[in-house]
Amino acid sequence: MWLAGGLLTLAGALTYAELGVLFPRAGGLYAYLREAYGPVWGFFYGWASLLVIMSGGIAAIAVGFGEYFGSFFPFFSTSHAPFALALGPLRWAPSGAQLAGSLAILLLTAINHLGAGPGVATQNALTALKLGAMGVFIALGCLLPAPAASAPGSPPELLAPALGLGMVAALWTYDGWYALTFSAGELRDPARTLPVGLIAGTLAVTALYVAMNAVYLRALPAGTMAAGTRTAEDAARALFGAGGARLMSLAVVVASFGCLASTILYSSRIYHPMAEDGVFFRAVAAVHPRFRVPVRALWMQSAWAALLALSGSYVQLFTWVTFAVVLFHVGCGAAVFVLRVRRPEAPRAYRVWGYPVVPAAFVAGMAWLVVSTVMERPREALAGLGCIAIGWPAYLWWRRRATSVA
Repeated sequence: MWLAGGLLTLAGALTYAELGVLFPRAGGLYAYLREAYGPVWGFFYGWASLLVIMSGGIAAIAVGFGEYFGSFFPFFSTSHAPFALALGPLRWAPSGAQLAGSLAILLLTAINHLGAGPGVATQNALTALKLGAMGVFIALGCLLPAPAASAPGSPPELLAPALGLGMVAALWTYDGWYALTFSAGELRDPARTLPVGLIAGTLAVTALYVAMNAVYLRALPAGTMAAGTRTAEDAARALFGAGGARLMSLAVVVASFGCLASTILYSSRIYHPMAEDGVFFRAVAAVHPRFRVPVRALWMQSAWAALLALSGSYVQLFTWVTFAVVLFHVGCGAAVFVLRVRRPEAPRAYRVWGYPVVPAAFVAGMAWLVVSTVMERPREALAGLGCIAIGWPAYLWWRRRATSVA
């Protein structure tokens, strides 16, 4: 499943590279949907991103960081509630992991506020640390004898839908492969660097994920992996003992913190072009005169993500919208075909390799995930559509306001 997810992601990276070179400006999927199908479809993606796709993803990563961080500092553990507030019959007592995640969001937002330079430098340092840790783990995990044999479980009666849900989970971990498209307007020579970044990055991550999971399967029985929540730590304990598990927990802290940093950095670039197009708050379009960063968009997204992390509601919200995220990928993959028909004369410094097979495979794979999710989780699928649909009145209001101002 991890290899299949990587191949599907690679097909998406090859496809999005053409779109990114064709529209080398901020916004990523927002821009592609807008150009291919009209402004309302781009708005729906931006709306869902702010409501939960990006903000909820940031919150989920942050609380995951907090869970491992709390193993080193008990004040921030999941079993400790640093404070509690009584609101009538309701009682709000976020865990230490939720508090640590919210503080991490605010810290990284402050760093990104100071400009792309500090944000990128922080990201590069964290990336080097986590790649080094993963490389050491993979090398030692392959050399040491396997402490446990992993027996496969019985397949479910409806295998295809179950595989679809498994693929959705894997793709959530791969999510971010298209992150570079959100900052295409800030790249030097995007016609060259954007395809290289998307494709090489996806290949590298796929190799790392497949290798990491191969080591997990050598170290742990499948049942242990299915029942646990800290597979990396459990595998390191089985291979290297308690000290190795402790080091792996530290590596996960660094890796999740780095993932959080990159997600905050790129996802805030969605709302700036929306505001410029008149389908979002005009104030969000402001760019800091010194740091050249959309600081209002940055803080707006992070404030909402921090609240989601403290409330704990992001888990349900993110489950609802996972279905919608896959739908947006179907639309963006098909946009390559739509734009080649509508704008055949547009200069394309990069054309997707393997056209039309590669983009068609990406669209077909994502469409299969849509069907699988509907079959296995119909309530979540409908709820995801509902989260997007409530953006329709907001879109009409902003369009009306933009027309009256003009």
